[in-house]
Amino acid sequence: MDEARVVNLPSYDFSDQVVMVTGAARGMGRSHVLHFADNGADIVALDIPEDDALETKRASNEDLEQTVSAAGERGIDALPVFADVTVESDVEGAVDAAIDEFGRIDVLVNNAGVGDFGLLTELSESQWDVVLNVNLKGVWLCSKYVGQHFIEEGRGGNIVSTASTAGVVGQYGMGHYSASKHGVIGLTKSLALELAGYDVNVNCVVPTGTDTPGVAETSRVYGSEYVERAQELSGPWNILDGGKIDAAQVSQAFLWLASDAARYVTGAALPVDAGFTIK
Repeated sequence: MDEARVVNLPSYDFSDQVVMVTGAARGMGRSHVLHFADNGADIVALDIPEDDALETKRASNEDLEQTVSAAGERGIDALPVFADVTVESDVEGAVDAAIDEFGRIDVLVNNAGVGDFGLLTELSESQWDVVLNVNLKGVWLCSKYVGQHFIEEGRGGNIVSTASTAGVVGQYGMGHYSASKHGVIGLTKSLALELAGYDVNVNCVVPTGTDTPGVAETSRVYGSEYVERAQELSGPWNILDGGKIDAAQVSQAFLWLASDAARYVTGAALPVDAGFTIK
């Protein structure tokens, strides 16, 4: 890829809107928070730092504080919320806290996600449960309670979730992750049908491998065995330059889908995969 290529990124107007981002402490979540803040949105940054449900090192309390501080430097209001997206009472409380603070939610960004490696014939039940609960149940619970708010208020809204190329194709050594992301795409399409009558758009973004701390940490802990075998089967990450993409490019897709520019886009699974799924 030509390193001198200039990309002129569009701007959007999210002033007077409140955006709730889950998994906001670092990586893609932090990128989404800062890009929405750059475009005027007030932010509800939700995460459950220092969770050791998997072997990988998770985000810390300081990570979430840094995200909120950086968002606030953009001149907007940002509320940190510590909540577990897999616990219904936590999610309900987080939505209530956001409404108490700002009076409304306009956009839900379902970004919280986890992953690890293991063959489906060797995974532990706890590995399966953690990944499916965070990646799929969490999307459902957050969408449920924010969706109820959208219905009650009658102003419409937007829900944009993080899927994955692993939700379009199979993924060697990450079958549980792949199953969860296939589920996100199915949930997105079904929820779009159910909320269309309330002027709520529901979409998801399908990124390829992204350069984030979480991806790097998962690869470090579980070694290169699975990654190397996966690339033997499916080739490099994408067809444009073969490497992981930048989180900012994924954030641009979230901004567009949540904006008026995508008013008539709903039920879509938008690839930001540099051609990964067309190989």
